[in-house]
Amino acid sequence: MIRSELIHLIAEENPHLFRRDVERIVNTVFEEIIDAMARGDRVELRGFGAFSVKKRDARTGRNPRTGESVDVDEKHVPFFKTGKLLRDRLNGNA
Repeated sequence: MIRSELIHLIAEENPHLFRRDVERIVNTVFEEIIDAMARGDRVELRGFGAFSVKKRDARTGRNPRTGESVDVDEKHVPFFKTGKLLRDRLNGNA
């Protein structure tokens, strides 16, 4: 599912809301999650999962084409851990 499909689905299920309002709500939720992660905060949506940022240390890697050693800088990457409810539904336990 992509963002526009999510907006369309929510708008259909809530006919009392205008599509532009639903779009603004969805975009605001995503922006708040992104802003929190950019600050290094953890975002937890109970039953769904938790978004966090993990630090990857600098290391020496290899160029797979040439085999040459390459220095890879330290970086921060997004990480998602599923919640119990989501995991159970995916495995048919709910």
